[in-house]
Amino acid sequence: MSLGVTARKAPSAARLRERAWYQQPRWKRLVALVVTALLLAQVTGEQGTRGDLFSAIEANFTGGAVWGWLGLALVIWLVREFGHEVIGRYTARVRQEAGRPAGRAADLAPAGGFSPAAAPVWLPALVVRAARLCSDVVRGQRLYRWGSMAALLGLLIVLPLLVSTFWQQVMVDQIGMFVLVAIGLNVVVGWAGMLDLGFIAFFAIGAYSAAFWTGGLPVEPPVELNNFLVIPLAVLTCLVAGVLLGAPTLRLRGDYLAIVTLGFHEIVYLTAKNWTEFTGGSRGAPQLDRFSVDLGFWSYQWELDPRPYYWLQLAFVVVVLLLFVRLEHSRVGRAWTAIREDEVAAASTGVDTVRFKLLAFAIGASTSGIAGVIYASKLGFINPEMFVLLLSVLALSYVVFGGMGSLPGVLLGTAVLVWLPEFLRDTVDPQDRYMYLGGLLVVMMIYRPQGLLPSRRRQRELRMAEEGSGAADALGAQPGGAQR
Repeated sequence: MSLGVTARKAPSAARLRERAWYQQPRWKRLVALVVTALLLAQVTGEQGTRGDLFSAIEANFTGGAVWGWLGLALVIWLVREFGHEVIGRYTARVRQEAGRPAGRAADLAPAGGFSPAAAPVWLPALVVRAARLCSDVVRGQRLYRWGSMAALLGLLIVLPLLVSTFWQQVMVDQIGMFVLVAIGLNVVVGWAGMLDLGFIAFFAIGAYSAAFWTGGLPVEPPVELNNFLVIPLAVLTCLVAGVLLGAPTLRLRGDYLAIVTLGFHEIVYLTAKNWTEFTGGSRGAPQLDRFSVDLGFWSYQWELDPRPYYWLQLAFVVVVLLLFVRLEHSRVGRAWTAIREDEVAAASTGVDTVRFKLLAFAIGASTSGIAGVIYASKLGFINPEMFVLLLSVLALSYVVFGGMGSLPGVLLGTAVLVWLPEFLRDTVDPQDRYMYLGGLLVVMMIYRPQGLLPSRRRQRELRMAEEGSGAADALGAQPGGAQR
């Protein structure tokens, strides 16, 4: 009797575990893309008037633009969901052909010979194998590795000489500034796994430190300093501010930590806006000193030309990257990785989580101090409205888009996402530029949540989380296994 009851219950239990077609991740992604397309069609279409708001909605949803957006979303979905399998099988064959040993040039020949019928397989495999051989040579010879980095640095040095003044301003005022901020934010978010939504507050602290020590605020400093001498003081101030922020948040994670950091930004923003006697309030700090060098026999003054500021930013970015690369692979960097992956397990194995979380906040905030000083000196004017919450959200988006925990990814993600709205300047209404940015982020998070150039460790964590074979941090995918 009991066996019969068990037999009758088994099919019903199996049916409960089955998912309906509309519950499959593939169709959920389609719904997300369709909603994104409809939203973009509305926000990039006609603008309504106060007297008739619904006329614009009707026009945008019945015109040809909405079908263009829906068609683009459908193409992305079809290529990614169905074409991905075909491409995956093809790339698997290429990898199999390219996976043979390539220790010498003679090994580059395909196993089945140079058959014209198999050219779609052996030709890309030949390119991959040649690239592997060159990569092995570069990795084996330090001279080649440093030579390629030197060539890239040389290209970046001459880059402002090859572009217009407008793009020089973009590289200094936006890309260079956000790169320094994003590198520091990557320490907190990418390496230590702590979600920070108020990171631009440290940037504001660095800028106001420059204004204070150069005599640009209503209060007189103990001694007026050159901007170069202000940088260490601004970094120290941001370090202290990072510790003050980190101390009350040691037991918080995820959303709770994000809310506290959001509150920290609002405290800094409102203090700068309302403390008129110290910060100048909404009027800000005008006529700030610019960078200058006076060695007696030679002097130089930074003026309106953006190129000297670009080279100055590039020098600081290179120095910071060299330091942070060493830091990532040090004992401190490994401790941050352990905290990000599982803070409880890290503490149980002897990692001082309190100390290393405070270090993450402090060291991450230090680069914002450098960026704030350069930004204040370049513009010659600051006020609280330059440090709104949107900048914190953008900085976090750049880190996530490029790849959390990956320094090359952070640099690439920041450059791409800052470049895109400016590239659309002449063709897209100013109110709609960031809508395209938002659509790109939605598609990116659906199909490549690890970012453009993710770190290998981060890729492995996300893959294990999707397979349900490992835990993920508060910023990544949750265990459970997503099936197509």
